[in-house]
Amino acid sequence: MARIVVREGFPRAAQRLIDTGVHPLLARLYAARGISARSELDYGFSALLDPALLKGSETAARLLADAIEAGRRLLIVADYDCDGATACALGVRALRAFGARVSYLVPNRFEYGYGLTPEIVRLAAASKPHMIITVDNGIASVEGVAAARALGIRTLITDHHLPGNLLPEADCIVNPNQPGCEFPSKNLAGVGVMFYVMLALRAELRRRGAFAQRPEPRMSDYLDLVALGTVADVVRLDHNNRVLVAQGLARIRQGKMQPGLRALFRIAGRDPAQATTFDLGYVLGPRLNAAGRLADMALGIECLITDDLGRALNIARQLDDLNRERRVIESQMQDQAWLLIDDIPAGERASLSLFDPGWHQGVVGIIASRLKDRLHRPVFAFARENAGDGGDGILRGSGRSIPGLHLRDALDLLSKRAPDLLLRFGGHAAAAGLALRERDFARFDALFEEAVQSLLTPADLQRTVETDGALEAAYMSLQGVQLLNGEIWGQGFPAPLFSDEFSVDSQRVLKDKHLKLALRKGAARFDAIQFNFRDSAGPSVHAAYRLAVNEYNGLQSVQLVIEHLQPL
Repeated sequence: MARIVVREGFPRAAQRLIDTGVHPLLARLYAARGISARSELDYGFSALLDPALLKGSETAARLLADAIEAGRRLLIVADYDCDGATACALGVRALRAFGARVSYLVPNRFEYGYGLTPEIVRLAAASKPHMIITVDNGIASVEGVAAARALGIRTLITDHHLPGNLLPEADCIVNPNQPGCEFPSKNLAGVGVMFYVMLALRAELRRRGAFAQRPEPRMSDYLDLVALGTVADVVRLDHNNRVLVAQGLARIRQGKMQPGLRALFRIAGRDPAQATTFDLGYVLGPRLNAAGRLADMALGIECLITDDLGRALNIARQLDDLNRERRVIESQMQDQAWLLIDDIPAGERASLSLFDPGWHQGVVGIIASRLKDRLHRPVFAFARENAGDGGDGILRGSGRSIPGLHLRDALDLLSKRAPDLLLRFGGHAAAAGLALRERDFARFDALFEEAVQSLLTPADLQRTVETDGALEAAYMSLQGVQLLNGEIWGQGFPAPLFSDEFSVDSQRVLKDKHLKLALRKGAARFDAIQFNFRDSAGPSVHAAYRLAVNEYNGLQSVQLVIEHLQPL
């Protein structure tokens, strides 16, 4: 059973913010998230960290400027998620605006796996590029970079993933997490890294007088892509990332966006003028990711680089269809996962590793995430690399973790304890991927459980729902929702979640899975809904909820969306 807790408040910090003109409710929320000065809420473009602080950015700019001046061919090798797609689209658009000859290649995850592998290099070599530029990948591509070097192809690695013990011998690496990089924000997404490289390139071209005879491209034109990739990749929204997202959202709300984003908003039935981080992370992001999960992310990249709105709309419809298909597959796999869990004493375990021969490898990451959220355990879900390999082949696993367990570090520990177990692995604190032999699955399950038990305490395995406490009734209004939706929330800077005690006047089940409630506190009554509920409510409840707008027959009203419900 999860516990609802109220995050610590800092009244003095909140008052200082109020004294500088911050709305009292926002001041309370910001102070609880560690904000103590108004400057930390400055989201102007001038508040961005200097690109010169990012190790390798100036070297990358010189390499690219030289290539542009010489008319050499550049090839971007992208990753197959939303971050990789937006980083690729940004790179293609910006480099072409700077006069570069640039194309892109995005590996099919089912054929080539992840990163700049020797196989990808051989595929890339067919277009005879002078330089390969990786986006959102490459920091672990030691063999791939060596293969490119052997073919006389230069390599520029732009990535944000954590490096291993050995770095690739690339011509240049730009990654805030590489050794020796003093860039204050270690949380840039892949698209953020590429944006900084393009900022440095523009500065270099400016120094060379490249814009004396033609207009200088505006980097702000690409901030919609930066905001989308940053939010969708669930990187921590530190101040620098909040600046990037705020600037991108502001442009989207003003109608200044790539045709592909406009098309995705239209197909999803969302108004870009009211766009929020929720739209980026839960509406647009999944539709782009569906291409990489079920088909080919080139479809998503084409949506983002076309200037033809009609073509963008056609691709957006295809992406929407793929996302619907993904949801069906996900639902079936979740049902199968719960059947597997019924055979595992989950309450006695610190982790879960699940595999089904019929699972789709493009969806296992979502399954791991859903189970992690429900069970509050680190979870790995596995699928066969090739569906028909009959049990003697390779499994690909995707994992999600809980606070307290750095997932990539846990895999690193596992690789040291059992050097022959993991064929490859990589990732972040919260998410990671790996490959192993199918015959080694049971051994991985046992050794990963052993590693997690050594790294987590029983308290770590107790789920807590952290909230902002009670919300004054005056703010439970459409104006209150608009106030909150106008701000920047995300990973590491969580959206407001409130908690309070209510009496339950009525409840009913919608579509066999959603709980519709009428709640009362004193004289005030509230409509509420809990999606995918597990247990019915009693006569009175302690609820953790967020504010939302419910629209019915053209009328808007406030609705409480219940994240957690427990009887009093």
